[in-house]
Amino acid sequence: MNYLHWDNKLESSSFISGQPPVDKRPLVLAVDDNPDNLELLTQILDLFGCECVGAVDGYAALSAAVDRQPDLIVLDICLPDIDGMEVVKRVQQNPDIRHIPIVAVTALAKPEDRDRILQAGCVEYLSKPFNIKDLESVIRQHLNSRLVLVEF
Repeated sequence: MNYLHWDNKLESSSFISGQPPVDKRPLVLAVDDNPDNLELLTQILDLFGCECVGAVDGYAALSAAVDRQPDLIVLDICLPDIDGMEVVKRVQQNPDIRHIPIVAVTALAKPEDRDRILQAGCVEYLSKPFNIKDLESVIRQHLNSRLVLVEF
């Protein structure tokens, strides 16, 4: 089975600067209010070679996006405080993070939900339960320059 895996290179300048080596894996912010779903998602993303940071609500997601500047956000739309649509809106309004692509992974599965989510600014949409190969394809598409394919 093929999985995406990070390119195992560490920052060589770290030896010159005396700083510890830097992990060069792409950073993905995973957002889901269900702890089991969040754990599963972060484990899958780790298998794909991503460094993950998790958030269980919209405010935590926005804070992590600003603080950590992830390469990609994987976002549940149904969140307890502010919903994912509001998170997308606020990300787009912030010039420091508006460049970050957002992939919606949600239980909202009607065609009109998909259209509304994509029109709001998400670059991709996957409905739950998602297919791991579909998620892999989306991750590969949006982090292609940072990942290499490894066969286990």
